Amino acid sequence: MTTIDDLPIRDDLRGTTPYGAPQLDVPVRLNTNENSYPVPDDVVEAIGKAVQAELRDLNRYPDRDAIALRTELASYLGHGLTTANVWAANGSNEVQQQLLQAFGGPGRTALGFGPSYSMHPLLAQGTGTRWIGALRDPDFGLRPDAAVAEIERHDPDLVFVCSPNNPTGTALDPSVIDAILATARGMVIVDEAYTEFARPGTISALTLLPHHPRLVVSRTMSKAFGFAGGRLGYLAADPAVVDAVQLVRLPYHLSAITQAAARAAVVHRDSLLATVEAIKEQRDRIVTTLRARGVRVADSDANFVLFATDPDQKAAWQAFLDRGVLIRDVGLAGWLRVTAGTESETSAFLNAAEEILP
Repeated sequence: MTTIDDLPIRDDLRGTTPYGAPQLDVPVRLNTNENSYPVPDDVVEAIGKAVQAELRDLNRYPDRDAIALRTELASYLGHGLTTANVWAANGSNEVQQQLLQAFGGPGRTALGFGPSYSMHPLLAQGTGTRWIGALRDPDFGLRPDAAVAEIERHDPDLVFVCSPNNPTGTALDPSVIDAILATARGMVIVDEAYTEFARPGTISALTLLPHHPRLVVSRTMSKAFGFAGGRLGYLAADPAVVDAVQLVRLPYHLSAITQAAARAAVVHRDSLLATVEAIKEQRDRIVTTLRARGVRVADSDANFVLFATDPDQKAAWQAFLDRGVLIRDVGLAGWLRVTAGTESETSAFLNAAEEILP
């Protein structure tokens, strides 16, 4: 039987494994930070009608530039942004891949601060961009002086930061992003995939866009919008950045069906985002309950919580699975991550945690 190693695959891809999380049929799935609430009936109907309207013209290519969708996304973001400031693709991963294709590549470097989103180095590798993995503080925070020191040391072409950070959950202080922008000569990508779940007073990097043409804010509809199956991510940036990513995007990369469904979802955002407060309530319930039991828990501005286990987090992960609760082992020794789900899902997790965690 032929294996990957028998093929003339790139040397730098040999021995690597694809990104993925277990997709298991268990009673409670809290491992991929999806929105546990189904799409509301009124939005299902609206999306169905929008998709239906596109079907007869599927013999034609879709709008290559997704103008109508980008216009709706700009309206949602506010901050004076227009269609020219927004770009959309198949999930925020494709958005970030396009940024690396345009601004990274062979002979260029990208820097990130771990532990953070594990796709960033994989996207860098796939585009031939050398990844530099700097570290956050032991408490998973990131200080401005520490970030500046790493940027001055490595002089990267791109800097990636997540706010709120995945898998630790905490949003960055604006002073960190300010310091990075003041130091980095290249592009700065702030991944705000979970920003709708941030605690009150958290400031989005969108506020910095007018004065920083090298800043890109990446967003997704997979989390707060509950649109993970729709695969729609987007960025906000200076119009010149949008022009740059169009140099590398595939022709007609967003299908007419994807665009129609996403437009309908954005138009009905009030219905879709109505679950955000309920999810935040369950997130805070997890944090408060685990801490009351003496478990170390990272602060969270996202729809998930990172919590400490004994040194063997793999055994703890299996113990949760044995009780019908699927959570995430992100490869961080002594820590596991759980998505905040519905009230009943959260109760199932907390009941299991009472038996498993020391």
